Amino acid sequence: MTAPIPADGPLIPMPELTVAAMRRAVARITPSRVRAFDEHLAEAATNAQQAQSLAPLRAFIHVWAVNVAIARYPARAARFRALEALIDAGNEDPTEALAEIQQILDGAKAEAGL
Repeated sequence: MTAPIPADGPLIPMPELTVAAMRRAVARITPSRVRAFDEHLAEAATNAQQAQSLAPLRAFIHVWAVNVAIARYPARAARFRALEALIDAGNEDPTEALAEIQQILDGAKAEAGL
């Protein structure tokens, strides 16, 4: 049985920046995104092979580390989605929403050590 999670705390600790750790984290906190994770991983591996470079795999880890860093705090994830929806609706000036999204992304990158 999993211990209760505080309302303002993270669902999980920030995982290591490895494919296996990121996949476990995605499966735990956003299981609906596992398929997207796997598809993105396959694409990154193919690109890495074709380019003979690890850069596509590093970029893959960075993208998913930021996603996990955001998603592990439900309130922050909900706010991020709300801001995206506000921008997508196109009914108002997106400047403030974009600035807040950037703050969330910057915080997530820092948490992930990027």
